[in-house]
Amino acid sequence: QVQVQESGGGWVQPGGSLRLSCAASGGTFSSRTMAWFRQVPGKEREFVAGGKWSGGGIMPAYANSVKGRFTLSRGNAKNTVELQMSSLKPEDTAIYYCAASGSSLITSETGRPSRYDYWGQGTQVTVSS
Repeated sequence: QVQVQESGGGWVQPGGSLRLSCAASGGTFSSRTMAWFRQVPGKEREFVAGGKWSGGGIMPAYANSVKGRFTLSRGNAKNTVELQMSSLKPEDTAIYYCAASGSSLITSETGRPSRYDYWGQGTQVTVSS
């Protein structure tokens, strides 16, 4: 059974940095897409960054709101991805969820929550002074 687990959330002041990690287990993840979404109360889940495993690495795509500040990369451990978040703003405050697709997605599907079959429980990120 596929499981997805996030770690690394917390509190940081505006302008600071945090690194989130996501570990997937229980399956084969080559050609699958892994992504980060975030959600605040009363709003829909929002795509942050994601990419498909390809050639041992991951090809990232980013939401415009985080482009240039967040970096998605493969983690050192197998089937892990990391989200390095820099220049954090109060509006980045949310619960961040990692998700893995059950099959290969096309690029245009990367940002659609409904295309992901496996979700972690989420990790809180709070940006405030």
